[in-house]
Amino acid sequence: MKRLLATLALTIAASSVSAADMITYDTDQSFDDVTFGLENAIIDAGLVIDHVSHTGDMLERTKGDVGSDATLFLGADIYSFCSAKISREVMEADPMNVVFCPYDIFVIVRPDTPEVTTIGFRTFPQGPMKSVEALLDGIAKAAIGIE
Repeated sequence: MKRLLATLALTIAASSVSAADMITYDTDQSFDDVTFGLENAIIDAGLVIDHVSHTGDMLERTKGDVGSDATLFLGADIYSFCSAKISREVMEADPMNVVFCPYDIFVIVRPDTPEVTTIGFRTFPQGPMKSVEALLDGIAKAAIGIE
């Protein structure tokens, strides 16, 4: 039982992401403009969007069901996609890098700063996964027209 609890605690600790574990960019562009730009940047990179999670809509729709009245986001979508080339490279280096696929980029607008749209993604460990981080960074920047 102790081993199970210790493993569970490590799993929970490993799965939490702090602001230090993310790369984000703020823009004054609208949520719709940034998500449109993101869709185009992913496609322009020769990639296919696997899934769009409308996380903000889900949280807003279910807030009363879980006993809350807080609006967390005015918009929050997460785009999931993969790169066959880069995924193969990182998984040939270490098959356990499978845990990072698919790759996600989020776009959010918070109620306390409705004039700011944030686009971002989680950072990756040193080594081969930094090529994935570079891919996501390029896509995020292209989505909002920087660099």
